[in-house]
Amino acid sequence: MSKRSQRVQDARAYVLHASPWRETSLIVQAFARDHGRVALVAKGAKRPYSALRPVLVGFQPLWLSWSGEAEVHTLTRAETGPVRLLRGRALMSAWYMSELLLRLLAREDPYPGVFDAYEAALDVLADPAGASQAAVLRRFEWLLLEQSGYGVETTMPDFDDPAVEPGTRQALRERLDQLLEAPLRTRQVLMDLQRY
Repeated sequence: MSKRSQRVQDARAYVLHASPWRETSLIVQAFARDHGRVALVAKGAKRPYSALRPVLVGFQPLWLSWSGEAEVHTLTRAETGPVRLLRGRALMSAWYMSELLLRLLAREDPYPGVFDAYEAALDVLADPAGASQAAVLRRFEWLLLEQSGYGVETTMPDFDDPAVEPGTRQALRERLDQLLEAPLRTRQVLMDLQRY
């Protein structure tokens, strides 16, 4: 990356994770379509009347602007798009996808295909009459592995076909486990929820 100050205006993005930093700020891990996974400091975002506070939420389409040459850039503006409501298991599935992105994607490498797959999966998860959540997750996992270079050597199966899904689920899980250094926290929660 260049040593000169980088300025990005209105990048389509999603918040993957946010954590407190100092008294009033947040460190935001965002996933931008054309910039990949980026770390941003949102100064003053924890203040009660901050314009950033209601905008920097997960699973909502955002347009983010930032600047800076350091590893953590400074968020200068954030605007939200249409609101997407996720509830229950759909919300847990979205957290799972976000954790996969945080763990598997290199910082500041653009993955437009993965971004599009993430956005499409969130759209389906938000639709209560949409496709099976398991099929949505398998499709996302498959595309994530394929687009990020960890791909599976065969063509994508029809995840909506119940006969295909059980064996493919196991193959995807094994491939993801090979790539991850530690188990995903959200995967365990999802497995626990399947018992109820």
